[in-house]
Amino acid sequence: MDRVEKSKEKYKQLFGDGVPSAYATDPDFQDILSRFIFGEVFYQGDLDDKQRELITLVVLATYQMLPQLKAHVGAALNVGLTPVEIKEAVYQCALYIGFPKTLNAINEVNEVFKAKNIALPIESQKTVDEDNRFNKGLSVQVEIFGDVISNMQKSTPTNQKHIQEYLSAFCFGDFYTREGLDLKTRELLTLCIVSSLGSAEGQVKAHVRGNLNVGNDKEILITAITHCLPYMGFPRTLNALSCVNEVIPDNYESRIGMSQVLKM
Repeated sequence: MDRVEKSKEKYKQLFGDGVPSAYATDPDFQDILSRFIFGEVFYQGDLDDKQRELITLVVLATYQMLPQLKAHVGAALNVGLTPVEIKEAVYQCALYIGFPKTLNAINEVNEVFKAKNIALPIESQKTVDEDNRFNKGLSVQVEIFGDVISNMQKSTPTNQKHIQEYLSAFCFGDFYTREGLDLKTRELLTLCIVSSLGSAEGQVKAHVRGNLNVGNDKEILITAITHCLPYMGFPRTLNALSCVNEVIPDNYESRIGMSQVLKM
């Protein structure tokens, strides 16, 4: 199939038999959009449709593109994502875009769920309590980022140590420990969210390293960032790819292999 036929097939799979309303007023623009997103980007790389829709949801939530978010909640259900997976992806955004924007996104998700008679609230995915959220969060944090966490905590000024404690207990304790999405998926979605923010290159690089540490390779990261392109544009996409290339140069695997040999 050419990209025109691919786009028609993918759109139908995601959204059903309807026709985008923009065809009534801006058919040329809608053709460009549909053929690029659904005829090209959706077929680049090896991510499956579930992963792609999760990425789409978090980027749309980040930008508060609420009508499009609502449409993609339906698409996410159509490709087989569960209500739990959808909710957990949106919850993950709170760490990076704040509670108000996340609540806006949750409201859109809930509207779709109600229309489809999906019972609310969905089952809890919580795995921590008040006594262990810090320690469990710190454990996940170290799993993702390694020894840098201990060094960061030691070097943090006393009047800012509460921020490091919030990161461990709130970010990684309250959210990353939740069930519903595995660690590789959460970290991949986080990379997409921080890439969408712009002017957050330090965090993008940190989460590129984090993704490597949990098992997401360079090709997966490139595909995920490429999937963000239609929603966040070329400047932020190119910035994110630059961060990936800086952290994981083309000779990265051969360098790692040689370093292991030298340790023997």
